Amino acid sequence: MSASAKPARAVSKQPTWLVRWWRSQSPTRQNRFALIAPLAAVAVFLMAIVASFGYLRLEEMSREQEAVQRDVEYAQQRLRLRLLERQEQLMRLAADINNKQIDTEDFVTQAESLVRQYPELQSVVWIDAKKRIRVSYTSPSMPGLYVRLSGDMLRHQETDTVYNLVRDVRQPMYSVPFSVPTGIGTQTMSVLQVQVPLADGARFGGVVMGEYQVDGLMRYGVPAEITAKYAVALLDDKNRLLSGNTSPKRNAAVRLLPWVQQDTEYEVPVSPLGNSLVLRAEAYRASLGVIGSALFWLVLVLSLMTAWLLVTAWRHTRRRIQTQAALLQETSFRRAMENSMLTGMRALDLQGRITYVNPAFCQMTGWSEAQLVGLTAPFPYWPEDDREMLAARLEEEISGRTTPGGFQVRVKHRDGSIFDARMYVSPLVDGKGVQSGWMTSMTDITEPNRVRKQLSESYERFTTVLEGLDASVSVAPLGGDELLFANKMYRLWFGSKSKEHLSLVEQAGRMDSGIVQPDFKDSTSGDSVDSLAGLPTEEITAARSENAEIFIPDLNKWLEVRSRYLNWTDGRLAQMVIATDITPRRMAEDLAAQQAEKAQSASRLITMGEMASSVAHELNQPLTAISNYCTGMVSRIQGGQINQEEMLAALEKTARQAQRAGQIIHRIRSFVKRSAPNRTESDVSQLVSEALELAEIELRRRNVRLTHYLAARLPRLMVDPILIEQVLVNLLKNAAESIDNANRPSNRRSVELRAIPKQIDGVGEAVEFTVTDTGQGLAPEVMQRLFEAFFSTKAEGMGIGLNLCRSIVESHQGRMHAENLYNGDQVTGCRFSFWLPCQPVAYYGSRTGSFSAVQA
Repeated sequence: MSASAKPARAVSKQPTWLVRWWRSQSPTRQNRFALIAPLAAVAVFLMAIVASFGYLRLEEMSREQEAVQRDVEYAQQRLRLRLLERQEQLMRLAADINNKQIDTEDFVTQAESLVRQYPELQSVVWIDAKKRIRVSYTSPSMPGLYVRLSGDMLRHQETDTVYNLVRDVRQPMYSVPFSVPTGIGTQTMSVLQVQVPLADGARFGGVVMGEYQVDGLMRYGVPAEITAKYAVALLDDKNRLLSGNTSPKRNAAVRLLPWVQQDTEYEVPVSPLGNSLVLRAEAYRASLGVIGSALFWLVLVLSLMTAWLLVTAWRHTRRRIQTQAALLQETSFRRAMENSMLTGMRALDLQGRITYVNPAFCQMTGWSEAQLVGLTAPFPYWPEDDREMLAARLEEEISGRTTPGGFQVRVKHRDGSIFDARMYVSPLVDGKGVQSGWMTSMTDITEPNRVRKQLSESYERFTTVLEGLDASVSVAPLGGDELLFANKMYRLWFGSKSKEHLSLVEQAGRMDSGIVQPDFKDSTSGDSVDSLAGLPTEEITAARSENAEIFIPDLNKWLEVRSRYLNWTDGRLAQMVIATDITPRRMAEDLAAQQAEKAQSASRLITMGEMASSVAHELNQPLTAISNYCTGMVSRIQGGQINQEEMLAALEKTARQAQRAGQIIHRIRSFVKRSAPNRTESDVSQLVSEALELAEIELRRRNVRLTHYLAARLPRLMVDPILIEQVLVNLLKNAAESIDNANRPSNRRSVELRAIPKQIDGVGEAVEFTVTDTGQGLAPEVMQRLFEAFFSTKAEGMGIGLNLCRSIVESHQGRMHAENLYNGDQVTGCRFSFWLPCQPVAYYGSRTGSFSAVQA
């Protein structure tokens, strides 16, 4: 034994790999593993208990499912045998009918015997080949509404499809269960039919139909011991309950929980009906399940309490270790923070001796900590020129007379370079609350001083530029009367008060909204201006710049006012207004507008001059008719051959011709007379009608056919009707001239005018006018200069017609363009089109004469 024990002791001296691994771990990890081991044991124990209970529950559920399946199949066999027995009895009854062995009275006797003997069979019916009931017997328990009489036809709710199928296959067939009313309120009962074919020799002789009440099948076909153990029900092919009962289903989410007892059920189709009648049985829930077991709850509570005790002990130990680590970490953090900060820190005792400097202070001065600690004034980083001043500062610092905002000094680096610094001084108090010295922080401000100097120079340049502008620039805060900035031109025009700034903003807002009130009171008057005038209705930060032109009577100037919102230097929201003198430009625009108006009038006169011969011919017709009527009446009056009725008819015709001539002259006079532009709400059909009556004279003279098309429900336009008629007349006249110059045959001499509604991107609803001719079109070089002033393809043309037309359309905020029409490579005509917006953007008054009118 001694020999064998020695090797054993020798082997035990060597530490195993587990011991070596445990010793290699840190104390923190050892504590962690020490806690994990008992926790893992408790968790494994709890999982084992749960698994055991789960296994037992699964076994119980499996046995319950097998029992339900066995009993349901037994009940299904009982139902099947009962149905087959009734089917065979009905087949024997059908065979007796086929063999002529029984008549209707015998049929009733045998049917009554079957119904009384088998309660689930409610009626037996003999139906001939024409679907007519010969004789039937119905159980007294069936509703009175369901009793069939001899000679009746099959009712529409009965299974006519099964009858046809039995006639085709000559085999007994079952119907799908259906509901029939009981005659008591809205109650119904489920009925099942079986039909057995009859044969009249080789022909089909009808059927013998037996009807089952599904409740009777359930009551007499399913054994009572099964209905006592389970919730048994008969269902149709759509899973609807026909008879029996079902236990309430749990919520789908609840059934998914693992500890909830699952429903034990089984269903099987009833042969020979198949899936049209299904027998389902569901076991009543009686077991408490895993969660209902007291032992399970006891084990769970004990396991949780054990785990909680282990976690509490581990957390207590961990807090002690964390407190020690936090103290060490805080010390290291303070040291790291002092070493990494860019602000230089210096500590002095009460006698002015350096006791501490951080690395940033050493880096700023170029001296190490060992070289600085213990020194007294003068310090080596003091510049020679500032030593007296710095000594006085140090004396004030030691005596406690320090500036809260700090003070600026110059500091010399060890290499001799000088930089600016700001120093802050605060008392240094020890842990007992006793002051032991002074702590000084030093920040290099060389770069901020340089930036501040550049900003100051930039501000001076900015101010110089704004003061030299020939426009007024002012800035005022929202909701206040203070003027934050005003340049030289503003002070020259309005003085140094903010009221004129607010007045400009208010007037610019009214101009932008289309409200014309170009006047404000003098700054010396007592009228007050709302400080919030001109604010946008949307969010201020998203408001865009506004632009308006207003007239200032006190200055006798037109000013273009632009405003925008900005954040002032102090963070307040302010509004900047820039007012530029545009009086010369407005005078030039008014003069150009007057010239354009004269050119429009001249163009209309030229147009009527070119149409003079056509107008003369048009006037000659009513004048000739008047002369003929007058001559005829004179002759007949002299001969005494006219009565009063004929004279009145002739005079009425003469008056109509005179009115026609007067209308032509009035229309031409209205077209050519000069008038100031006047935008009114105009009807498109009336515009087109007036233009067609003027242009039709020229088109008839040139033998050109005119057609027009107006879309239904055209919107009204805010336009000058005379100017738009001038555009339409010019386009129609040019189209007729183009057809005449092209020498088109009579079947191709046509001009079409169309007016249709149109949607324009960025504009909205508009009306498009189109003039299409069948002339020779436009050459490419002509197309490029088509709307150019004083350019014309006519020998005697002035070249202002189309230019004026485009100017008129664009003054109404519309657009005009032209294009050639092609048939393959051949030009077949030309199309001029232009559109006008229905609701033009608000504009300020009339441009023509506006300056002179306001100035007067």
